[in-house]
Amino acid sequence: MERTFVILKPNAVRRGLVGEILKRFEQRGIKIVGLKFLKMTREQAEKLYEPHKGKQFYDELLEFMLSGPIVAVILEAPRCLELVRHIVGATDPLKAEAGSIRGEFALTVTKNLIHASDSTDNFIRESSIFFSPSEIIDYYLDVQDDI
Repeated sequence: MERTFVILKPNAVRRGLVGEILKRFEQRGIKIVGLKFLKMTREQAEKLYEPHKGKQFYDELLEFMLSGPIVAVILEAPRCLELVRHIVGATDPLKAEAGSIRGEFALTVTKNLIHASDSTDNFIRESSIFFSPSEIIDYYLDVQDDI
């Protein structure tokens, strides 16, 4: 099994899309093994987006991520990274497939509702900002035999 990390951004929370987004993962048989509703600290935001420091959009992105609560999630499934990124859609909502989360609900690149790790290394780095190992729950999901 593979794991990945996603953040439902402040506008996903403000727009009442948390349940809809999580439902899309669960309906595909993706298991939620970590889940937190929180207000991100500046330190967490700076660590998360450290690879983008110095880029034109960095400050705007940080301010947006600090503008309200977020939902941090660790997901698990076979080929989880690839599957989740497909469900999430392209970073630019105009390039995201119809039916993807961003293709259905997002309007701009910065405020595109959801962050998803793009590699195993980034999953490890990003998820460790929000979760300790003891907060990741391993359990059996009934549909696991079907995937």
